[in-house]
Parts: sequence; C-alpha cells; structure tokens
Amino acid sequence: MSEQRITSRKNPQLQRIRRLLSSRKEREESGLFAADGVKLLQEAVRYWPGLETVILSDGVEAPVPEGVACIRVPEEIMQWLSPMQTPQGALFVCRLPENGAFCPRRGMLLLDGIQDPGNLGTILRTADALGIPAALLEGCADPFSPKTVRASMGAVFRSVPVQTTWAHVQDRCRCMGIPIAVTAFSPGAKDIRLADVGEMAVVIGSEGQGVRTEILENADVSLTIPMTAHCESLNAAAAAAIVMWQMTKL
Repeated sequence: MSEQRITSRKNPQLQRIRRLLSSRKEREESGLFAADGVKLLQEAVRYWPGLETVILSDGVEAPVPEGVACIRVPEEIMQWLSPMQTPQGALFVCRLPENGAFCPRRGMLLLDGIQDPGNLGTILRTADALGIPAALLEGCADPFSPKTVRASMGAVFRSVPVQTTWAHVQDRCRCMGIPIAVTAFSPGAKDIRLADVGEMAVVIGSEGQGVRTEILENADVSLTIPMTAHCESLNAAAAAAIVMWQMTKL
C-alpha cells in the first residue's frame, strides 16, 4: 500500500474532506460522505464497497484495502480536519449508496422528521441490532452525516437506510394491506403492549413536534407507550427502541 503525505491545510483533498464533514449539500452534490474513527473505519472496510480514501494521523495504523487511497497527515492537521474534540486519528471518505426502493414490510419502522443526528443514528443502530427495517420520511437528518454515522456505530454500513416520502409509503402500504400505526398521545390510542405491532408499519415522529398532522389523520392505528403520570414524553430514540422491541415479541 502506498501512502501520500500531506502537511498543508490548503491541500484541495483536505479542503474537500472538511466540506464533506460539515455540509449535507456537499455530500449530496459530490455523491460522497466522510466519517471518523478507527472502529468505524473497520466497519466500512468490512461492509462498505464504496470506501475510497483513508486519512491517518502519524503513528496511527488501520486496515486500508488494496485500491483505496491512503493519506498520511500530521496530528495537528488531523485535529483541524476531524469534527471530534479528541480525534482518533482516522478519517475516511466513501461513496454514497444509491437510494434503494421502498419495500413495505410488516414490522418496520418509519421515521418522520427525526432531526437530531444522535437520535437518528441511535435508532438505526437499534434497528440493525434487532433486524427491524427502517425507512426515513421527509425532514430527517442526513443518515450519512458524521454525527449520524458515529451514533449508528456503523449500522448504516450494514443496513443501508432507505429515504422516501409519506405519499409513497402510504400508497405502497395500502396496496400491500399493511396497517400504518403512529405513536401519539391521543384519545383512543391503543396500549402498545396489546397491539400486534409486528404486523404494522409504525411511525416515530420528530423530537419537537411528534408525528405530522397529515400522517396522524391518515394512520390506521394510534399507539401509546404507557408511562407514569408525571412523565410527558420519551426521547424519540427511546420510544423507537420500545416499539422495535415490541415488534420482536411473538
């Protein structure tokens, strides 16, 4: 494996990586994304066919497959490049995947406007661990931002999230006879413990606003997660984990 050494912040390759780490527009226009961390790099090497470039700090060793470019930089350059306060000494650039077709399934999760990258990554990590398919509706954070990839602990490499629209989801689920459920505090909502959520596609709403009114009005079922009276709501990632766990129960 040959390495290229770069020591200047003005280098165009490093400037591009900085933009990939900070801008969703740059990622979408270039068809590339960047992530950081030795463990995540190992996951990308194992599962992601689109690994293009690896950037390593002096003294840091990590697997770099044949055909993948390797750049070596001083620690101060890595500190400047990395979005982490304490960089691990490894960054990498990958091609974005083609957005797959939405395939409705019973016992799947639909994410509506999950805007916090940490929440989104945590949900995708849990979905991957439990074997629950997940689709992203409008308004979700970028699943390939560095924060989301980090929070997912590499789950986005193993179970690529599909991005779609509510209109398409509603049409396809109706055609397949799959009930759409929403998690909401509303009169008549059914206790999730008494619902056969494994037969449904369940919508988890945004952190601040919950599920969109359009979806609430067109869902087949409303579900509620029982909580103590003094608790008003759950974090979106926590609610999603409860729903997914319930989906796995026979």
